[in-house]
Amino acid sequence: MVDLTIDGKAVNVPAGTTILEAAQNIGIDIPNLCYDKDLTVFGGCRMCVVEVEGARNLQTACSTPVNPGMVVWTESERVVKARRMILELLLANHPSECIICEKTGDCRLQDYCYRYGVKESPYTGERREVEIDRGNHLIERDPNKCILCGKCVQVCHDIQVTGTIDFVDRGFYTRVTTPYDLPLNTDICRFCGQCVGVCPTGALINKQFKGTRPWEVSKVRTTCPFCGVGCNFDLNVKEERVIGVTATPEAPVNGRSLCVKGRFHKDLLYSPERITTPLIKRDGEFVEASWEEALEEVASRFKVIIDRDGSDAIAALSSARCTNEENFLMQKFMRTAVGTNNVDHCART
Repeated sequence: MVDLTIDGKAVNVPAGTTILEAAQNIGIDIPNLCYDKDLTVFGGCRMCVVEVEGARNLQTACSTPVNPGMVVWTESERVVKARRMILELLLANHPSECIICEKTGDCRLQDYCYRYGVKESPYTGERREVEIDRGNHLIERDPNKCILCGKCVQVCHDIQVTGTIDFVDRGFYTRVTTPYDLPLNTDICRFCGQCVGVCPTGALINKQFKGTRPWEVSKVRTTCPFCGVGCNFDLNVKEERVIGVTATPEAPVNGRSLCVKGRFHKDLLYSPERITTPLIKRDGEFVEASWEEALEEVASRFKVIIDRDGSDAIAALSSARCTNEENFLMQKFMRTAVGTNNVDHCART
């Protein structure tokens, strides 16, 4: 364990802990744009710089490990001046359209500019003018709003292991893009949406949320119905209608990871082809029925078949869209109540 002081508060943390993690342990928020606890430390944005007594230069809190007796100041005059300059440099090449930006209210760059009173940039010069990629119906990419934090690149390479995007060019011309500047499509991208989830600005947008402000949305935690893994996510509800899905780090199974189905396919909720009530075939036509009628129909048919041909005349095919618990109940029902081992599952194919 290592003892140190942060902003006058004594801290005791395990060796190897970074200054940023140690500060978070005692409730001190150090600004950061490129840091993520689930990603490799990048240290590129420099927003997390802090002053360490005895050190000549400001230190990046996300990548600097604590040392015994270290004295750290996270909001000294020198630190605040450096952070203001970083924000001004970022704004020098960033669109000033916060009023109409889809990320307003959920943008870290905007939050930090407000926190440090940065209204505009004193630096003028050439600005990036890169074409916006609106070519698919799920994700919109605006490279002009990118601050090159690298989080989307890291999550694509390190977590998803897809490599759809990466840094290209150098200096002023550095940007994040796809191979050969191709539009995002299923040939090169899984559309997991991880990049959208980690982006701190409006450079990557889930199109399902366009036209909605964060404060207009309430969130309801639930379990994804697409397979038996049991991923948790938050349904985003506006005016009693689900408009999209966001991941939650509290999810015990999947954390913030979601696949394309879980993150984007809320359209099934309102599909006109969705069956919303049980259907029983009468005289060759399916007609709506109550759950009681449907269950009674199934039970009576089961009894007839078992009495006539035995339990092994019945088989059950379960679904990958059920939870593991529901699949367990299905096979338990077949083995104990019906009395057969004729159990199969669609995922086996």
